[in-house]
Amino acid sequence: MIIKTINGKSPKIPADCFIAENATIVGDVEFGSQCSVWFNAVLRGDVHYIKIGNKVNIQDGAVIHATYQKHPTNIGNNVSIGHNAIVHGCTLEDNVLIGMGAIVMDNCVVQSNSIVAAGSVVTQNTVVESGTIYAGIPAKKVKDINASDFAGEIERISNNYVMYSSWYKEEE
Repeated sequence: MIIKTINGKSPKIPADCFIAENATIVGDVEFGSQCSVWFNAVLRGDVHYIKIGNKVNIQDGAVIHATYQKHPTNIGNNVSIGHNAIVHGCTLEDNVLIGMGAIVMDNCVVQSNSIVAAGSVVTQNTVVESGTIYAGIPAKKVKDINASDFAGEIERISNNYVMYSSWYKEEE
């Protein structure tokens, strides 16, 4: 793994997090507990900070960045960021799923208990409403989510990634 200090700022990674061997984490990046960063993921806190809550999984090939002097990236608890997604200078509240290959652009807010569907592009300044699924290019609301069903599903994915990361820690 590449964990690099830049401009005097170093990543803060609790011991209970799993970081894959070829993940890259640079600069002002702070994790909560039980997070995982998977193979080929890149988190660049070089131009602004990235703050990540508890039980967040950043899957293979995802890129997390921010916007210089404008938009940091804030990620809540129980968030799953799918394979090859891009999360850039935005806020993801708690219990959010960002689908595979989705892009969330500058100054967006993805409110709690929401899904951004795989392959979607959430354009700059969009607010994804709590309890909804957004899909498409540009992403638009396609459905309301039953909160009780959704809460269980997001929690399940988040817990599964904590379990998966434990498999890798056993091998170390």
